[in-house]
Amino acid sequence: MLDKTLSPASFEQRLYEGWEASGAFSADPASGAAPFTIMIPPPNVTGSLHIGHALTFTIQDTLIRWRRMQGRDALWQPGTDHAGIATQMVVERLLGSQGVNRRDIGREKFLEHVWEWKAQSGGSITRQLRSLGASLDWPRERFTMDAGLSDAVREVFVTLHEQGLIYRDKRLVNWDSKFQTAISDLEVENREMKGSLWHLRYPVEGEPGRFLVVATTRPETMLGDTAVAVHPDDERFRDLVGRHVILPLTGRRIPVVADEYSDPEKGSGAVKITPAHDFNDFAVGKRHGVAMPSILDAQGAVWLEEIEASLQAVPGVADPAFVRSLAGQDRFAARKAIVAELERLELLEKIEPHNNAVPHGDRSGVPIEPRLTMQWYCDAATLAKPAIEAVETGRTEFVPKHFENVFFSWMRDIQPWCISRQLWWGHQIPAWYAPDGSVFVARTEEEAYAQARAKLGDGVTLTRDEDVLDTWFSSALWPFSTLGWPRKTPELEKYYPGDVLVTGWDIIFFWVARMMMMGHHFMGDAPFKTVYIHGLVRDEKGQKMSKSKGNVIDPLELVDSFGADALRFTIASLATPGRDVKLGRKRVEDFRSFGTKLWNAARFCEMNGIAPNASFDPSKVQTPLARWILDAANSAIAEATAALEAYRMDDYAGACYRFVWNSFCDWFLEFAKPALNGPDGAEKAEVKGAAQHVLGTILRLLHPVMPYLTEELWDRFGYGAEFSLIRAAWPEPVAVPGAEEARAELDWLVSLISTVRGVRSEMNVPPSVTVPLLLQGASAGTLARGERWIEAIRRLGRATEFRALAEGEAPKGVAQAVVGEATVLLPLAEVIDLGAERARLAREQDKVKAEMAKITAKLSNADFVSRAKPEVVEENRERLAASEAELARLQAALARISD
Repeated sequence: MLDKTLSPASFEQRLYEGWEASGAFSADPASGAAPFTIMIPPPNVTGSLHIGHALTFTIQDTLIRWRRMQGRDALWQPGTDHAGIATQMVVERLLGSQGVNRRDIGREKFLEHVWEWKAQSGGSITRQLRSLGASLDWPRERFTMDAGLSDAVREVFVTLHEQGLIYRDKRLVNWDSKFQTAISDLEVENREMKGSLWHLRYPVEGEPGRFLVVATTRPETMLGDTAVAVHPDDERFRDLVGRHVILPLTGRRIPVVADEYSDPEKGSGAVKITPAHDFNDFAVGKRHGVAMPSILDAQGAVWLEEIEASLQAVPGVADPAFVRSLAGQDRFAARKAIVAELERLELLEKIEPHNNAVPHGDRSGVPIEPRLTMQWYCDAATLAKPAIEAVETGRTEFVPKHFENVFFSWMRDIQPWCISRQLWWGHQIPAWYAPDGSVFVARTEEEAYAQARAKLGDGVTLTRDEDVLDTWFSSALWPFSTLGWPRKTPELEKYYPGDVLVTGWDIIFFWVARMMMMGHHFMGDAPFKTVYIHGLVRDEKGQKMSKSKGNVIDPLELVDSFGADALRFTIASLATPGRDVKLGRKRVEDFRSFGTKLWNAARFCEMNGIAPNASFDPSKVQTPLARWILDAANSAIAEATAALEAYRMDDYAGACYRFVWNSFCDWFLEFAKPALNGPDGAEKAEVKGAAQHVLGTILRLLHPVMPYLTEELWDRFGYGAEFSLIRAAWPEPVAVPGAEEARAELDWLVSLISTVRGVRSEMNVPPSVTVPLLLQGASAGTLARGERWIEAIRRLGRATEFRALAEGEAPKGVAQAVVGEATVLLPLAEVIDLGAERARLAREQDKVKAEMAKITAKLSNADFVSRAKPEVVEENRERLAASEAELARLQAALARISD
């Protein structure tokens, strides 16, 4: 007997261990079944399960379980990413707590510590994924630093270098001065900060007393200025274009150039150009061929080596001794000293308060410095072309489709990809250097020495490049490196390309695009046919989750409190493609009641002797009730299948919810009670047969999103062997004779009772009070239906009788509603004070109208809409829509009460 109370904790771990032990998650390359492949976006090995993971893995697991039930050979490839900078930071912090510095122990010893940490602590997220119910093919788990995947990385690097698509170049990168490495754009977060806009006077050469005023937020980088830019159409500076100004403090002559980058409406209209320390300035510098000296070192301190020779003394303008005194100072300390010196020299015109977005390292927390360094680059523009063409021709599709525009906007303007990082943890770049500067790229050190001897003769000594590759480089190979490439394996033959990639929009460029580039180049095809883009998880008010706001939700805590199924079903219900998910603890708590509803319904079935019956034949049912529920199940199957085919998790969850809660639990089981409580016979047997059939259908229909509860009920009822629901067939519609007639009759009955209940609720009729139901304009067929179902109408509609209104009969004080062709009258004059009820509804209506007026005024205010946070504007729109619906309900309720 099922327990009275649903307790997910009592069976979740047991069921998962049973599935895993039985090999239920395993793909089989030798099988003849058509493959279905999803590659997991590999979480960082340092990570723990967060709510964003819960979203993406719930969607993936729902799809993989569904396809598995359809008979596909489903591979959900598991694994983790080595997460270069994140992992190095974790281990460095751990060693630091023990008084150990990585530079003191050296690279080799440090990497030993990293691998030791990975072995002990690196698997926490995979354990947490199990608690969510993720049915990954765990024996195939991969790590981006595994030997096989490392072989793939070296093969790709060497091949691309041989093809001229990987090369070294000196360009600007995002430089993290704390970790002293280049980082990707994804590892940069812009923070709004209060600052200043300094207006500096640059003396015009040959015109004593005339200055060109430039406005800057970074006076400390002026030491590296090599030009001043003005807009070509700006009349104020037209005569200065082509001439020179004297750079304060350094005395260096720098040209005034005309460039559309300068905005006449911003600052002073003239901008200083520091190509080695600003991405926009670098582009301007390239266009005008000016020098690009660096004036900050790797730690973000002033470094004068590249400008020392250009320092000149200019009375009242420049003093080399002062500039030299800045050497070694932190950039922000140097800023204060430079501003003070410019003020002393009367070259500081004014300072204005100025807020601007300052890029920071997301892990280091320090401001990022654009820095000109020698790095390894990949020719992304060349690699992008086949990927762009695949999306243009529809061979790879985005869901929702509008994300293709995001993809195109990045890919068609793609820049060289900086793939080197100044870290120790990661795939060390397979390049070796000879003393004369020659570079040898090879798969192994032996190959590199063979190349060196062929070029430079015997006795040459090589030094390996100390840098490692960007983490995104190895993860770009994930769809085929995990399948054994560069070896030709059965897995590679069968599971590449995959079917669908499920991920967030924020890494379309960083990961999705790069997998497509590498897949086309090395496999000749995109790694997936569909890219399903989901939104981000926000709190219930639509705000971004953050620790500072205190609105972060822990999915593991939700699983502990409400069960994995409740969290999964909540996520699926809210996962409209491309839209952010507004999630709060209350929503999960509310959806837990859905699982409880199903558990209680199953318990009711069990108590009434409803059990699996292999001899039940749906095509032979006779009663309208059995035909109706079987037909409704067919509709639910079709709706759920179509939703999953279209990647509409919300529609799939909605179809399941409506059918289970409404059709099966609220109506079918209620309508079935008289037969179940009556004597044995054909009707009772048929109702029980339909109930067990539909319950089995429900368990299969819900299994992809609620695997634990459905498997527990499947096993307990004996629908199959233990742990077998995961491999049970996805439900198919069955032939139902007389379905249309049964649908018409039972849908009418449901509509009648629902309408009567709605009117009673609107009129505040106490549940204990029963009233007659009088019909005007009812057909003979309708009256006959009422007679057939009078017991249900009385019990569920709280009715004393159901009859046609007699000719000349005119009851006073009725509420009325239309059901089909008939008007249903509820005489309420003796039950409630209709006048008071009208007054109450009118007051409620006035309240709603007042609220609507306030919200409408806000949304009509262009200033509010433009300045308020998007989630606040959206919340007001949702409130307005809810108020409009409530007003319509109140107006309908008032209209029901006749005078």
